[in-house]
Amino acid sequence: MTTQTSPRLQAHELDLLREKIKDIRITMMTTQESDGDFHTRPMSTHEMDPDGTMWFFSYDDSNKVREIGQNNRVALGFSDPGPETYVSLSGHADVVKDKAKIDELWSDFLKTWFPNGKDDPRICLIKVNAHAGEYWDRPGGKMMTLFEMAKGALTGQPDTSGRNEKLGDEPK
Repeated sequence: MTTQTSPRLQAHELDLLREKIKDIRITMMTTQESDGDFHTRPMSTHEMDPDGTMWFFSYDDSNKVREIGQNNRVALGFSDPGPETYVSLSGHADVVKDKAKIDELWSDFLKTWFPNGKDDPRICLIKVNAHAGEYWDRPGGKMMTLFEMAKGALTGQPDTSGRNEKLGDEPK
């Protein structure tokens, strides 16, 4: 398993990212397969802990758990096209079998994917500690996009209304 220590995001960066993803219900989690290919799948988003930790439910015999066991570096992608907010996080994942944490995070909504409930012995948590993030957004959302498109068509000037910022550090 690949494990590296890495800097964490700063508190103000975590606050910014938490605000950007708070209403996004589905995360795209990417792991790396043993042959080097990337594997991305949708995961239900839970609230980010104050320290930036994110939690995801899984079965302990899933492909993602096997892939994390071989290489614990993961990427999380968040997309909210309505207000045009997009976030990417990079971090390290650990598989956790903690009944108290499972009980704390469980909601009946999860029965959609885990029909035997929170007491299923195969249920585990994937704990992701993010060390870097990036976001793209556009104040004003779709209305600003339409305005900028029309302005660009008339004037030939590029759209400069979007924002993009990288946060945190990549591991050395």
